[in-house]
Amino acid sequence: MSSTDPARTLDHPEGTASPAALTEELAARLARIALGHVEQEYPHKPGHVMATPEDARTPAALHPVFHGSYDWHSCVHGYWMLARVLRRFPGMEPAAAIRALFDRRLTPEKVAGECATLSCPGMRGFERPYGWGWLLKLSAELSHHADQPWGAALAPMAAIFVGRFRDFLPVATYPVRVGTHPNTAFGLRLAADHAEAAGDEDFLTLLRDTATRWYGGDRAAPAWGEPSGDDFLSSTLIEAECMHRLLPGSAFRAWFARFLPDLEASRPATLFAPATVTDRSDGKIAHLDGLNLSRAWCWRSVAAALLPGDPRRTVMEAAAARHLAAGLPHVAGHYMGEHWLASFAVLALDE
Repeated sequence: MSSTDPARTLDHPEGTASPAALTEELAARLARIALGHVEQEYPHKPGHVMATPEDARTPAALHPVFHGSYDWHSCVHGYWMLARVLRRFPGMEPAAAIRALFDRRLTPEKVAGECATLSCPGMRGFERPYGWGWLLKLSAELSHHADQPWGAALAPMAAIFVGRFRDFLPVATYPVRVGTHPNTAFGLRLAADHAEAAGDEDFLTLLRDTATRWYGGDRAAPAWGEPSGDDFLSSTLIEAECMHRLLPGSAFRAWFARFLPDLEASRPATLFAPATVTDRSDGKIAHLDGLNLSRAWCWRSVAAALLPGDPRRTVMEAAAARHLAAGLPHVAGHYMGEHWLASFAVLALDE
Protein backbone atom coordinates (compact mmCIF):
# COMPACT_ATOMS: atom_id res chain seq x y z
CA MET A 1 0.00 0.00 0.00
CA SER A 2 1.65 3.19 -1.13
CA SER A 3 0.90 6.87 -1.53
CA THR A 4 0.43 8.33 -4.97
CA ASP A 5 -0.80 11.77 -3.93
CA PRO A 6 2.01 14.24 -4.72
CA ALA A 7 0.89 16.44 -1.84
CA ARG A 8 1.84 13.67 0.54
CA THR A 9 5.35 12.99 -0.75
CA LEU A 10 8.36 14.54 0.95
CA ASP A 11 10.89 14.36 -1.83
CA HIS A 12 13.11 17.40 -2.24
CA PRO A 13 14.34 18.66 -5.61
CA GLU A 14 17.73 17.31 -6.59
CA GLY A 15 20.53 19.35 -5.08
CA THR A 16 18.42 20.85 -2.30
CA ALA A 17 18.81 20.10 1.37
CA SER A 18 16.23 18.72 3.76
CA PRO A 19 14.72 21.44 5.97
CA ALA A 20 16.41 21.99 9.31
CA ALA A 21 13.23 23.06 11.09
CA LEU A 22 9.53 22.38 10.94
CA THR A 23 7.79 24.83 8.63
CA GLU A 24 4.06 25.34 8.26
CA GLU A 25 4.12 23.84 4.77
CA LEU A 26 5.94 20.72 5.93
CA ALA A 27 3.76 20.42 9.02
CA ALA A 28 0.68 20.48 6.81
CA ARG A 29 2.09 17.75 4.58
CA LEU A 30 2.93 15.57 7.58
CA ALA A 31 -0.51 16.20 9.05
CA ARG A 32 -2.20 15.07 5.84
CA ILE A 33 -0.26 11.82 5.97
CA ALA A 34 -1.41 11.08 9.51
CA LEU A 35 -4.99 12.14 8.84
CA GLY A 36 -5.02 9.57 6.07
CA HIS A 37 -4.38 6.65 8.40
CA VAL A 38 -5.23 7.34 12.06
CA GLU A 39 -8.80 6.15 11.46
CA GLN A 40 -7.85 3.46 8.91
CA GLU A 41 -8.75 0.24 10.72
CA TYR A 42 -7.11 -2.25 8.36
CA PRO A 43 -4.52 -3.62 7.88
CA HIS A 44 -4.10 -3.95 11.63
CA LYS A 45 -1.52 -5.66 13.82
CA PRO A 46 -3.01 -6.45 17.26
CA GLY A 47 -0.80 -6.16 20.31
CA HIS A 48 -2.89 -7.78 23.05
CA VAL A 49 -3.09 -11.22 24.62
CA MET A 50 -6.45 -12.92 24.10
CA ALA A 51 -7.57 -14.55 27.34
CA THR A 52 -11.13 -15.44 26.28
CA PRO A 53 -13.08 -15.72 23.00
CA GLU A 54 -14.63 -12.34 23.80
CA ASP A 55 -11.21 -10.76 23.38
CA ALA A 56 -11.27 -11.58 19.66
CA ARG A 57 -12.93 -8.35 18.58
CA THR A 58 -12.34 -5.87 15.79
CA PRO A 59 -9.70 -3.18 16.28
CA ALA A 60 -12.34 -0.45 16.61
CA ALA A 61 -14.28 -2.45 19.20
CA LEU A 62 -11.13 -2.97 21.26
CA HIS A 63 -9.75 0.53 20.73
CA PRO A 64 -12.45 3.12 20.02
CA VAL A 65 -9.82 5.86 19.73
CA PHE A 66 -6.53 4.28 18.65
CA HIS A 67 -7.54 1.58 16.15
CA GLY A 68 -5.90 3.04 13.04
CA SER A 69 -2.35 3.38 11.74
CA TYR A 70 -1.66 -0.39 11.55
CA ASP A 71 -1.01 -0.78 15.30
CA TRP A 72 -2.05 0.87 18.56
CA HIS A 73 1.18 2.68 19.39
CA SER A 74 1.56 4.14 15.89
CA CYS A 75 -1.96 5.51 16.13
CA VAL A 76 -1.18 7.08 19.51
CA HIS A 77 1.90 8.86 18.26
CA GLY A 78 0.06 9.87 15.10
CA TYR A 79 -2.34 11.74 17.38
CA TRP A 80 0.65 13.22 19.22
CA MET A 81 2.13 14.50 15.98
CA LEU A 82 -1.20 16.03 14.94
CA ALA A 83 -1.58 17.74 18.32
CA ARG A 84 1.97 19.05 18.09
CA VAL A 85 1.68 20.56 14.61
CA LEU A 86 -1.76 21.98 15.46
CA ARG A 87 -0.21 23.84 18.40
CA ARG A 88 2.70 25.05 16.31
CA PHE A 89 0.62 26.13 13.32
CA PRO A 90 -3.01 26.58 14.40
CA GLY A 91 -3.90 28.35 11.17
CA MET A 92 -2.52 25.75 8.75
CA GLU A 93 -4.86 24.26 6.17
CA PRO A 94 -5.39 20.82 7.85
CA ALA A 95 -6.06 22.39 11.28
CA ALA A 96 -9.84 22.12 10.97
CA ALA A 97 -9.59 18.44 10.08
CA ILE A 98 -7.35 17.78 13.11
CA ARG A 99 -9.77 19.55 15.45
CA ALA A 100 -12.69 17.61 13.98
CA LEU A 101 -10.80 14.33 14.46
CA PHE A 102 -10.04 15.13 18.10
CA ASP A 103 -13.63 16.22 18.73
CA ARG A 104 -14.83 12.96 17.20
CA ARG A 105 -12.40 10.58 18.90
CA LEU A 106 -11.02 12.14 22.07
CA THR A 107 -14.27 11.92 24.00
CA PRO A 108 -14.92 10.53 27.50
CA GLU A 109 -17.04 7.71 26.07
CA LYS A 110 -14.43 6.49 23.59
CA VAL A 111 -11.60 6.83 26.10
CA ALA A 112 -13.68 4.76 28.55
CA GLY A 113 -13.77 2.03 25.90
CA GLU A 114 -9.98 2.12 25.65
CA CYS A 115 -9.71 1.92 29.45
CA ALA A 116 -12.04 -1.07 29.51
CA THR A 117 -9.76 -2.92 27.11
CA LEU A 118 -6.74 -2.06 29.26
CA SER A 119 -8.49 -3.61 32.27
CA CYS A 120 -8.87 -7.01 30.59
CA PRO A 121 -6.79 -9.98 31.81
CA GLY A 122 -3.47 -10.25 30.01
CA MET A 123 -3.13 -6.50 29.38
CA ARG A 124 -0.65 -5.78 32.18
CA GLY A 125 2.29 -5.62 29.79
CA PHE A 126 0.38 -4.24 26.80
CA GLU A 127 2.63 -1.78 24.93
CA ARG A 128 5.22 -1.62 27.73
CA PRO A 129 7.07 0.73 27.69
CA TYR A 130 6.85 2.18 24.16
CA GLY A 131 3.11 2.71 23.98
CA TRP A 132 3.02 3.80 27.61
CA GLY A 133 5.51 6.55 26.89
CA TRP A 134 3.75 7.71 23.74
CA LEU A 135 0.34 7.88 25.44
CA LEU A 136 1.84 10.02 28.18
CA LYS A 137 3.62 12.24 25.65
CA LEU A 138 0.30 12.71 23.87
CA SER A 139 -1.26 13.66 27.20
CA ALA A 140 1.50 16.22 27.77
CA GLU A 141 0.96 17.72 24.33
CA LEU A 142 -2.79 17.97 24.81
CA SER A 143 -2.18 19.93 28.01
CA HIS A 144 -1.01 22.79 25.75
CA HIS A 145 -4.49 22.87 24.17
CA ALA A 146 -6.00 24.03 27.45
CA ASP A 147 -9.01 25.62 25.76
CA GLN A 148 -10.11 22.23 24.42
CA PRO A 149 -11.61 19.20 26.26
CA TRP A 150 -9.27 16.67 24.67
CA GLY A 151 -6.68 16.45 27.44
CA ALA A 152 -9.30 16.01 30.15
CA ALA A 153 -10.94 13.27 28.11
CA LEU A 154 -7.64 11.39 27.80
CA ALA A 155 -6.73 11.83 31.49
CA PRO A 156 -8.11 8.44 32.67
CA MET A 157 -5.83 6.63 30.21
CA ALA A 158 -2.85 8.73 31.26
CA ALA A 159 -3.55 7.83 34.88
CA ILE A 160 -3.56 4.12 34.01
CA PHE A 161 -0.15 4.32 32.36
CA VAL A 162 1.37 6.44 35.10
CA GLY A 163 0.19 3.74 37.48
CA ARG A 164 1.74 1.04 35.35
CA PHE A 165 5.06 2.85 35.29
CA ARG A 166 4.88 3.24 39.07
CA ASP A 167 4.27 -0.48 39.49
CA PHE A 168 6.83 -1.61 36.91
CA LEU A 169 9.89 0.55 37.46
CA PRO A 170 10.66 -0.49 41.07
CA VAL A 171 10.69 -4.18 40.10
CA ALA A 172 12.59 -3.72 36.81
CA THR A 173 16.11 -4.61 37.89
CA TYR A 174 17.64 -4.17 34.44
CA PRO A 175 17.04 -1.78 31.54
CA VAL A 176 16.22 -3.01 28.04
CA ARG A 177 18.78 -1.68 25.59
CA VAL A 178 17.46 -2.82 22.20
CA GLY A 179 16.71 -0.43 19.34
CA THR A 180 13.01 -1.30 19.14
CA HIS A 181 9.79 -0.98 21.17
CA PRO A 182 10.98 -2.56 24.47
CA ASN A 183 13.73 0.07 24.89
CA THR A 184 13.34 1.47 28.39
CA ALA A 185 15.26 4.72 27.91
CA PHE A 186 12.78 5.84 25.26
CA GLY A 187 9.84 5.10 27.53
CA LEU A 188 11.34 7.07 30.41
CA ARG A 189 12.18 9.97 28.10
CA LEU A 190 8.62 10.34 26.85
CA ALA A 191 7.03 9.79 30.25
CA ALA A 192 9.11 12.66 31.65
CA ASP A 193 7.22 15.11 29.45
CA HIS A 194 3.94 14.09 31.04
CA ALA A 195 5.35 14.19 34.57
CA GLU A 196 6.58 17.73 34.00
CA ALA A 197 3.41 18.94 32.28
CA ALA A 198 1.25 17.46 35.05
CA GLY A 199 3.49 18.87 37.80
CA ASP A 200 3.87 15.33 39.16
CA GLU A 201 7.16 15.65 41.02
CA ASP A 202 6.92 12.21 42.61
CA PHE A 203 6.59 10.56 39.20
CA LEU A 204 9.41 12.67 37.78
CA THR A 205 11.63 11.65 40.70
CA LEU A 206 10.83 7.99 40.06
CA LEU A 207 11.79 8.38 36.39
CA ARG A 208 15.01 10.22 37.28
CA ASP A 209 16.01 7.75 39.98
CA THR A 210 15.34 4.82 37.65
CA ALA A 211 17.39 6.33 34.83
CA THR A 212 20.26 6.98 37.23
CA ARG A 213 20.06 3.44 38.58
CA TRP A 214 20.00 1.90 35.13
CA TYR A 215 22.36 4.16 33.20
CA GLY A 216 24.29 6.35 35.63
CA GLY A 217 27.37 4.13 35.71
CA ASP A 218 27.67 3.61 31.95
CA ARG A 219 31.06 4.45 30.46
CA ALA A 220 32.59 4.47 26.98
CA ALA A 221 29.58 3.14 25.10
CA PRO A 222 30.91 1.03 22.21
CA ALA A 223 27.74 1.06 20.07
CA TRP A 224 29.10 -2.04 18.39
CA GLY A 225 25.65 -3.59 17.95
CA GLU A 226 24.25 -0.64 16.01
CA PRO A 227 22.42 -0.72 13.80
CA SER A 228 20.71 -4.07 13.86
CA GLY A 229 18.41 -5.02 11.03
CA ASP A 230 15.19 -3.62 12.45
CA ASP A 231 16.26 -0.77 14.74
CA PHE A 232 14.33 2.47 14.77
CA LEU A 233 16.15 3.74 17.86
CA SER A 234 19.83 4.04 18.63
CA SER A 235 20.16 2.35 22.00
CA THR A 236 23.22 4.53 22.63
CA LEU A 237 21.80 7.89 21.61
CA ILE A 238 18.37 7.43 23.14
CA GLU A 239 20.07 6.63 26.44
CA ALA A 240 21.93 9.93 26.14
CA GLU A 241 18.71 11.77 25.31
CA CYS A 242 16.96 10.13 28.27
CA MET A 243 19.70 11.25 30.64
CA HIS A 244 19.69 14.73 29.09
CA ARG A 245 15.95 14.99 29.76
CA LEU A 246 16.12 13.76 33.35
CA LEU A 247 19.42 15.06 34.79
CA PRO A 248 20.33 18.66 35.63
CA GLY A 249 22.54 20.24 32.98
CA SER A 250 25.90 20.04 34.72
CA ALA A 251 25.27 16.49 35.93
CA PHE A 252 24.28 15.44 32.43
CA ARG A 253 27.34 17.01 30.81
CA ALA A 254 29.65 15.20 33.25
CA TRP A 255 27.88 11.90 32.60
CA PHE A 256 27.91 12.43 28.82
CA ALA A 257 31.65 13.09 28.75
CA ARG A 258 32.16 9.68 30.33
CA PHE A 259 29.54 7.97 28.19
CA LEU A 260 30.93 9.01 24.77
CA PRO A 261 34.51 10.14 25.50
CA ASP A 262 35.71 10.01 21.87
CA LEU A 263 32.82 11.83 20.30
CA GLU A 264 34.88 14.79 19.07
CA ALA A 265 36.80 12.31 16.89
CA SER A 266 33.49 10.90 15.52
CA ARG A 267 33.74 7.66 17.43
CA PRO A 268 32.06 5.22 17.73
CA ALA A 269 31.95 5.56 13.95
CA THR A 270 28.74 3.58 13.55
CA LEU A 271 26.74 6.34 15.24
CA PHE A 272 27.74 8.86 12.58
CA ALA A 273 26.77 6.92 9.43
CA PRO A 274 23.09 6.87 8.41
CA ALA A 275 21.56 3.43 8.05
CA THR A 276 20.95 1.95 4.60
CA VAL A 277 17.36 0.96 3.82
CA THR A 278 17.01 -1.64 1.07
CA ASP A 279 13.29 -2.52 1.01
CA ARG A 280 10.68 -0.09 2.28
CA SER A 281 7.88 -2.57 1.71
CA ASP A 282 9.36 -4.71 4.49
CA GLY A 283 8.10 -3.34 7.79
CA LYS A 284 11.19 -4.34 9.76
CA ILE A 285 13.72 -3.03 7.24
CA ALA A 286 11.66 0.16 6.96
CA HIS A 287 12.36 0.70 10.67
CA LEU A 288 15.78 1.93 9.62
CA ASP A 289 14.29 5.10 8.15
CA GLY A 290 13.01 5.75 11.66
CA LEU A 291 16.47 5.09 13.04
CA ASN A 292 17.87 7.84 10.85
CA LEU A 293 15.18 10.25 12.03
CA SER A 294 15.44 9.35 15.71
CA ARG A 295 19.22 9.64 15.59
CA ALA A 296 18.81 13.11 14.07
CA TRP A 297 16.51 14.04 16.97
CA CYS A 298 18.94 12.74 19.59
CA TRP A 299 22.02 14.31 18.01
CA ARG A 300 20.33 17.72 17.78
CA SER A 301 18.79 17.59 21.24
CA VAL A 302 21.89 16.43 23.07
CA ALA A 303 24.12 18.87 21.15
CA ALA A 304 21.92 21.71 22.36
CA ALA A 305 22.52 20.59 25.95
CA LEU A 306 26.27 21.20 25.67
CA LEU A 307 27.83 24.54 26.48
CA PRO A 308 28.26 27.14 23.71
CA GLY A 309 31.61 26.74 22.00
CA ASP A 310 31.93 23.04 22.82
CA PRO A 311 33.62 21.56 19.72
CA ARG A 312 31.51 18.43 19.98
CA ARG A 313 28.43 20.42 19.03
CA THR A 314 29.64 20.93 15.46
CA VAL A 315 30.34 17.21 15.05
CA MET A 316 26.95 16.26 16.47
CA GLU A 317 24.99 18.81 14.44
CA ALA A 318 26.65 17.58 11.24
CA ALA A 319 25.71 14.01 12.13
CA ALA A 320 22.13 15.13 12.75
CA ALA A 321 21.96 16.80 9.35
CA ARG A 322 23.21 13.67 7.57
CA HIS A 323 20.67 11.47 9.30
CA LEU A 324 17.82 13.89 8.69
CA ALA A 325 18.67 14.11 4.98
CA ALA A 326 18.73 10.31 4.80
CA GLY A 327 15.40 9.78 6.54
CA LEU A 328 13.08 12.68 5.76
CA PRO A 329 12.45 12.00 2.06
CA HIS A 330 11.06 8.56 2.91
CA VAL A 331 8.36 9.49 5.41
CA ALA A 332 5.76 8.86 2.71
CA GLY A 333 5.72 6.30 -0.07
CA HIS A 334 4.78 2.93 1.42
CA TYR A 335 2.36 2.17 4.23
CA MET A 336 4.93 0.14 6.18
CA GLY A 337 6.73 3.41 6.89
CA GLU A 338 3.97 5.87 6.21
CA HIS A 339 1.82 4.73 9.13
CA TRP A 340 4.38 6.02 11.67
CA LEU A 341 7.38 7.89 10.27
CA ALA A 342 5.82 11.37 10.22
CA SER A 343 5.89 11.37 14.04
CA PHE A 344 9.61 10.68 14.02
CA ALA A 345 10.12 13.44 11.47
CA VAL A 346 8.48 15.90 13.87
CA LEU A 347 10.69 14.62 16.70
CA ALA A 348 13.75 15.26 14.54
CA LEU A 349 12.65 18.69 13.37
CA ASP A 350 10.83 20.18 16.33
CA GLU A 351 11.77 18.57 19.64
